[in-house]
Amino acid sequence: MKKIMLALGLMASATLAQAATYNIDTRGAHAFVQFKIKHLGYSWLLGRFNTFDGQFEYDASAPEKSSVFVEIDTASIDSNHAERDKHLKGSDFLNVSKFPKSTFKSTGFEATGESGGIISGQFTLHGVTKDISFPVSVIGEGSDPWGGYRAGFAGTTTLKLADYGIDYNLGPASTHVDIELHIEGVRR
Repeated sequence: MKKIMLALGLMASATLAQAATYNIDTRGAHAFVQFKIKHLGYSWLLGRFNTFDGQFEYDASAPEKSSVFVEIDTASIDSNHAERDKHLKGSDFLNVSKFPKSTFKSTGFEATGESGGIISGQFTLHGVTKDISFPVSVIGEGSDPWGGYRAGFAGTTTLKLADYGIDYNLGPASTHVDIELHIEGVRR
């Protein structure tokens, strides 16, 4: 009987250790896609995308099996200035009427320690898809006060605008944009 109980316990542990699917918590506003770019080389212009969605697979005991998919509504860009946002949504930059979505779909993950790694995938912006890789950090995971289970991550990458067909001249200091992802997910 003890052997059967031990075997059942090990099977239950193995089930708990498998990768879980998490929905990115955009409904509770616990996830952010932000950007910053130099404005003429004199200061930073900061902003975010207010509407996005996605999910990720994560298992702390097998992080190499992690994956993520994020879809961003490009028309939701918000730089805290309506006229600038109108320009950013237009044909000089995001051209949201032609390219309403931007996506990231991971193709691999390489753990670089207990608290993070390098995620690789295909990023699509302005109708152009490129392979990118960037570091991500595990922020934490555990039970939440509402009976769910959550996990959170952060990552930053720098993109060259011209690589995505955005070539509006903002000056030589403004050719790249930093994208920051702060993602919290709720396990399904």
